[in-house]
Amino acid sequence: MNRIIQSRLLLISGVFLLLQTIILTLSPAVHARSWVVDFRFSPWIAMGVWALVVARADYDISRKLPDADPYLFPAAALISGWGILTIWRLDPIFGARQAVWLGVSVGLLALGTRLRSLDFLRRYKYSLLLCGLLLLAITLVFGTNPSGSGPRLWLGYDELYLQPSEPLKLLLAVFLAAYLADKLPARLRTIHLLYPTIILSGIVILLLVVQRDLGTAAIFTALFTFITYLATGRKRVLLIALILLSLVGVAGYYFVDIVHARMNAWLNPWDDPSGRSYQIIQAVMAIANGGILGTGPGLGSPGLIPVAISDMIYAAIAEESGLLGTLGLLAIISLILSRGLRAALRAPDLYRRILAAGITAYFGIQTILIVGGNIRLLPLTGVTLPFVSYGGSSLLTSFIALLVLIHISNHLDIDPAPLPKPQPYLASGSFLLLGLLACALATGWWSVVRGPDLLTRPDNRRRLIEESYVPRGSLLDTSSTAINVTSGAIGTYSREYKYVDLAPITGYTDSTYGQAGLEASLDEYLRGLKGNPTSMIFWHHLLYGMDPTGLDVRLSIDLYLQSRADEMMISQRGAVVLLNARSGEILVMASHPTFNPNHLTESGARLLTDPDKPLINRATLGQYPTGTVMEPFLDALAVDASANLNEVYESFGFNTPPQIQLPVAPIPTEANPTIQRVSPLQMALAAATLSNHGILPPPRIAMAVRTPVEGWVPLSALGSPMEAIQATAADETALAYLTNDQSYWKHIGQAQENESFVTWFIGGTPPNRQAAPLALVIVLEATNPALADRMGRELLIDAMNP
Repeated sequence: MNRIIQSRLLLISGVFLLLQTIILTLSPAVHARSWVVDFRFSPWIAMGVWALVVARADYDISRKLPDADPYLFPAAALISGWGILTIWRLDPIFGARQAVWLGVSVGLLALGTRLRSLDFLRRYKYSLLLCGLLLLAITLVFGTNPSGSGPRLWLGYDELYLQPSEPLKLLLAVFLAAYLADKLPARLRTIHLLYPTIILSGIVILLLVVQRDLGTAAIFTALFTFITYLATGRKRVLLIALILLSLVGVAGYYFVDIVHARMNAWLNPWDDPSGRSYQIIQAVMAIANGGILGTGPGLGSPGLIPVAISDMIYAAIAEESGLLGTLGLLAIISLILSRGLRAALRAPDLYRRILAAGITAYFGIQTILIVGGNIRLLPLTGVTLPFVSYGGSSLLTSFIALLVLIHISNHLDIDPAPLPKPQPYLASGSFLLLGLLACALATGWWSVVRGPDLLTRPDNRRRLIEESYVPRGSLLDTSSTAINVTSGAIGTYSREYKYVDLAPITGYTDSTYGQAGLEASLDEYLRGLKGNPTSMIFWHHLLYGMDPTGLDVRLSIDLYLQSRADEMMISQRGAVVLLNARSGEILVMASHPTFNPNHLTESGARLLTDPDKPLINRATLGQYPTGTVMEPFLDALAVDASANLNEVYESFGFNTPPQIQLPVAPIPTEANPTIQRVSPLQMALAAATLSNHGILPPPRIAMAVRTPVEGWVPLSALGSPMEAIQATAADETALAYLTNDQSYWKHIGQAQENESFVTWFIGGTPPNRQAAPLALVIVLEATNPALADRMGRELLIDAMNP
């Protein structure tokens, strides 16, 4: 029966990995949405190696160990195959090396099924541990690092490397199990029972600390604590270990720079997301990008995570398999732990019981430490995920440990040894499973709860990579002339900015500097996440792991009038806003000085420190003192300039931020309203009331989106029109400020704040105009009424006579 269960589980595992391999093979075609691509055939080598060695091991286990637990080997085989395919997808060279190590590891497991007994491990416990210690000590002198830099934790020759700390974990578990099984029947006091193990384990941990392999040192400490507690049932062991770990952690934080750096990266990762916290930030972003279903094998960007094939392989799997995939991975590991504890509880003698529990603890502790580090549940330790991560030493040790577990479970016909105190085993098992549950919940937190926020961060390069394969929607002016477009071919799409002078308003989307302006506020439409049918979005995410094609958005901007305003503003600092006074549609919004977003990569750093602040949209974010420009509004409300102006500011909307798809300046809270500062957009809306019979219109700049089903769909204004003043008062004020030819009304004002001077021009069409009413505001950061008057006159005449 066990053979049938094991074979069927391996068949299911093989089908899962086969589907994974097929998807990996086809992923370039999915990315390019074309069959004319170079398919990935190399993962089939890994699949072939896995199938051959697993089939042989299944045969040997079934023949030599027929009563062995039928769940242990299939579970380990599945996640090791999953790991090798993930490694191969990230780096075929390392994937090929891992395939060789998989063949050696599973082959050794198959040979190990011929062992008749594990007593030799017990008999030579001191010799085996001392050999492991010797290898670890040799690394202090002859150690190397395959990457060429970093801690020298490996012994190597040519391209073959061994990390002695990996097999030493298993040897420590063997030693502790054998020693404690020999001594416990003597009923010695705790100190007499443990001092030899404390000395030897202390030597191991000291060597690891000297090597600066602190993650492995933490595992050894936890492993020693678990096994001692399981064997003795004495809770003081846990308390002492917790105190010691806390003291060592505090000391390491203050005196060991690598510990200090990792603790800071854990506690405050957002303080330095591109520096010391880059790895953990990229890991949680990968998990967020995977969401619930994942991007699909070969369709994510896990290569952005440093050391994704080893330390961060859990985050790499999460990105392409999603929350469901990681829950499955954790469930399989939970199965290994539960079956390992079952083997321990049913072991025929104390030695094998402690050994099985120790190996289970080794798997569980290391998994929780590295997964917890990937998801910021714990500080990152830099250890491997058993059976999954790249590393020959780790994979070989894991399969040898699994072989020992399989041997111990092969005794269903023998009664279990007496267990007077099962509580330590049950408590330890519960602790490990709760740790995995915490990992699952934290993964869900990053992928579902925090995911949307993380994906919109400006340093999320995944979205920019995706946009090189999926065209982003265009921004068009009111006559559908292109302003910002996507150019290039699939896989090389890039954003092209046709009308660069609008950059402070339309913004940019860039891999280094993130997003700004309308590119940021209309991002969901431009990416196709709004406006497309929900079913289309779902299928694109399911099939391609990407958003659908972006949608075009039509703006209210009139590029002819916009170009006239930009020409006039050359060499000036300030802003221009021209709008339809009735509908609030913005025909012109100019901010100068401006910049060229097509050259943002070269000039971005300089622009950030430019004293002229060209990146700022002065029309909505600029705050200028009002001064004498307020006279028409005072006249409209029949308020004297010396009176309290709060009523004026409230009536004309100066105390309310405009609702528009652009960042707007906050409302200043000045004690003296006579120096109130407002934005040009606020002033333009206030001026619109004099041309629109006292009605303050809601500003509009995004007018419609082109959907695949309904065509152009209008976008509603974010605000509503409101009555600012009575119509008669507005009309009378506008007529009072008419020009000599009575074609438009105007007023020029000036203001000063500290050493800064501002010139305002406000104007608009008369209230009796038959066509659409217009309102115009120009602000110059200088004292130049003549220039402001000339610019205002020419723009209004151009706008009234298209």
